[in-house]
Amino acid sequence: MSLADSHAKGNYTVGVAASIIGANVVNAAKEDLGTIEDVIIDTRTSVVAYAILSFGGFLGLGDKHFAIPWRVLDFHAAEGYAVLKFDKERLENAPGFKAGEWPDMGDEEWVNRVDRHYGDAE
Repeated sequence: MSLADSHAKGNYTVGVAASIIGANVVNAAKEDLGTIEDVIIDTRTSVVAYAILSFGGFLGLGDKHFAIPWRVLDFHAAEGYAVLKFDKERLENAPGFKAGEWPDMGDEEWVNRVDRHYGDAE
């Protein structure tokens, strides 16, 4: 199965959700940072807002989840992985949550806290 669909015209890459979910995430140093567990779409703008990253723990136990702004990930569709544009320490200190205890992602205070943590990676 292809990880990207080149049928879209213009400067677009269409990712297949089943290929994004489960993709590994690394940083520029190629350190393993976890796995994309889900993606969050802003239904007002129809834009992918966050990738939910599972990080830490052992064999799925004790994992912490992070909402990573999509803009700070560089997704390599053909290879099936994403690069987080920050080091491991920044992720370890990011606002996170436990599985099953998702934050209210519509809460402006939560959104601002996540955005301040990751800043602008452009």
